[in-house]
Amino acid sequence: MNDKYQTVEEITYIIQSFHNCTLPCHHWDHHAHLTVALWYLTHYPQAEAIHLIREGIKKYNQSMNIPTTNNRGYHETMTLFWIYLVSKYLKQIHINTGLLTMTNQLIHNYGNKDLIFDYYSKELIMSGNARRNWVNPDLQEIDVEY
Repeated sequence: MNDKYQTVEEITYIIQSFHNCTLPCHHWDHHAHLTVALWYLTHYPQAEAIHLIREGIKKYNQSMNIPTTNNRGYHETMTLFWIYLVSKYLKQIHINTGLLTMTNQLIHNYGNKDLIFDYYSKELIMSGNARRNWVNPDLQEIDVEY
């Protein structure tokens, strides 16, 4: 397994830069999204973490002049789907796992952004409704309600 991060400082950079809206767009990839979700879910109660992740992504996108339209920008269903998988992952790992190991294992397990297509058809996940609202998967159920 090749580790995405070699140090906790690299993770801290992603979190702080995301929070401050200074993270270069080319660093705001799927792995960074997972890293941010993991960090918030391990530092806040779940409902608060979800709120902070949602609002943080919207704030970051706005600061980078990325509008939310039917085709780009913030995507509610994708955001909540990945939060669900990160939450599920956190329930399965040892409580004393360090941040570096935890984050690298998460990326190893869920780093393929196409995993979402095991649960959602492309037509459904790319719909304007799924971008604006939580939509349940149409291919494979998940045990979550938002």
